[in-house]
Amino acid sequence: MKTLRLILGDQLNIRHSWFRESNDQVIYLMAELGQEATYVRHHIQKMVGFFSAMRTFARELSEQGHKVIYYNLDAPENEGSLTDLLEKVISAEQIQRFEYQMPDEYRLDEQLTKLCDVLQLATIVVDTEHFLTGRSELEDFFKGKKQHLMESFYRYMRKKHQVLMLSDKEPMGGKWNFDKQNRNKWKGQQAVPPLPDQSKDVTDIAAMIDRCEVSTIGTLDPSGFNWPTSRREALALLEYFCEWLLPCFGTYQDAMHTDQPFLFHSRLSFALNCKLISPKEVIDQVVEHWEASNGQIDLAQVEGFVRQILGWREYMRGMYWKFMPEFSKENFFDHQNPLPEFFWTAETKMNCLSHAIGQSLEHAYAHHIQRLMVTGNFALLAGIEPSELDKWYLGIYIDAIEWVEITNTRGMSQYADGGRIATKPYISSGSYIEKMSNYCGSCHYKVKEKVGEKACPFNSLYWNFLATHREKLQDNRRMGMMYSVLNKMDPKQLAAMQDRAQRIIANPDHF
Repeated sequence: MKTLRLILGDQLNIRHSWFRESNDQVIYLMAELGQEATYVRHHIQKMVGFFSAMRTFARELSEQGHKVIYYNLDAPENEGSLTDLLEKVISAEQIQRFEYQMPDEYRLDEQLTKLCDVLQLATIVVDTEHFLTGRSELEDFFKGKKQHLMESFYRYMRKKHQVLMLSDKEPMGGKWNFDKQNRNKWKGQQAVPPLPDQSKDVTDIAAMIDRCEVSTIGTLDPSGFNWPTSRREALALLEYFCEWLLPCFGTYQDAMHTDQPFLFHSRLSFALNCKLISPKEVIDQVVEHWEASNGQIDLAQVEGFVRQILGWREYMRGMYWKFMPEFSKENFFDHQNPLPEFFWTAETKMNCLSHAIGQSLEHAYAHHIQRLMVTGNFALLAGIEPSELDKWYLGIYIDAIEWVEITNTRGMSQYADGGRIATKPYISSGSYIEKMSNYCGSCHYKVKEKVGEKACPFNSLYWNFLATHREKLQDNRRMGMMYSVLNKMDPKQLAAMQDRAQRIIANPDHF
């Protein structure tokens, strides 16, 4: 039976069972689609990264003897719509059966489901064989429970997969979580190794995007694109992480510094999210490297990394499929303000925001604390409408795919879901940013000042937010200490901070 199999741009898993043997009756379809290039305004490096990885993957399939139809973005017969392209290929190739792997984005899942409802041929849907959980596993785990605590799910995953376990129930080191040891400021104590050189020339892809007049953001060095776009490069980057970065990863995973955009982070998220490499092999190799170090790498380093992959990543995917599509409309605080222009330019006098956004525009990357406690913190305190922030995060980061972006934005970052993911809003004044970075030392504003035109804007925004949303937050047990301080604050000082906060919110690009 002549079969067409669709491979989406984030389904580049060469170890999928589909590819165990070639078959003359099976055709694989891959395409650089206009609908995917334009549904948000993407970073140029994100578009180049996906297209480069897709083209490499298609070549590898062909070299293994598989039949592949590949459409570049500018191919005349590529109309840009997934549905239209599939219908055209099915007709032209006289396809009798259509197969696809379950998409990881809700909108694509719906699009393909609707198409299959009208196709006059057999259709089969298979798993991507990538994640460590099924789509509904988290929902089943939390069935009948009021809260969906990541920590509970993380422990379940550690037990199920026997990762960093002494026995079926006992974790190594006697603790499940070493997060308190993973919050150190980096002051140059440990030298940061240089990036491994995986640079490649992507001039042709960049030129094609330009010819197609696709609007993008950010910058690109087309002769030195340094993200992994093949399985071989992803495995090499994993090996580099284990050898050079893992020994300090946990200690400085929350740190931020103007001179170091990556610090000790692995930069594996793009390769993971387009499935060039699997979470299991990443976890296995990291744990094996730690075990082979004979105590040279302490447990806190590896546990902090495992928690991100085995815990947080799988948890966010499960929450996405449990609560979509309603999750994409959540707005607990009814925030309606537009995204400031400086999110697109990095032109602001606040050094932390200028650096975190500037780094994102330059590298298509910022680590989780920069996203959560700098850009996300400001957006929440300034009352930015969550959909505007969704589009920004989804576009600017090379690793951003909706299943992982929207759960982190609406849930962890903006508390727009009212506490389904985070047990409290992740907000702070300038003191946290000073504690974890060197941003404040060279800033136009003074982090120690609470009032006045030179005071750090985060200080007034923070206390204004707590005062404004008192009714919704004061009964949250994790917010008790903040509201105790607020209740004792001099009313005149609070009024002065709220007045300044409102002026900042009303005109964020000119304060």
